[in-house]
Amino acid sequence: PLRPGERNSLKHTNEKKMSYQLDADRKTKESQVRASIYRKLSDAGELDRLKELLEQRLRETGWRDELKKYCKDVIKNKGLEAVTVDDLVQEITPRGRVTVPESVKTELLERIRRFISEA
Repeated sequence: PLRPGERNSLKHTNEKKMSYQLDADRKTKESQVRASIYRKLSDAGELDRLKELLEQRLRETGWRDELKKYCKDVIKNKGLEAVTVDDLVQEITPRGRVTVPESVKTELLERIRRFISEA
């Protein structure tokens, strides 16, 4: 027989396992939903339109020029011979993602939501 402290420990362990399983199930479901939305956007040609809109908005907001300048600064600071394309991508990707203007993110999300609601 288990002592009271062991019983609580076992109960806690089981609860933790269930929590991990629920989290894994949620992530699987989210992944499936994302794949389904992506497929629908792609099949309808909306994905290409969204990409064009994104590129246009990033140019209009100056985001593209700022990131290009940042790339040049990274190359200048590290030296042309010392920087590989992979290094550059790893260096600029996080900055690129966090500097996308909120207005651009919001507009794209609204377009995706509208598309989903009309599909």
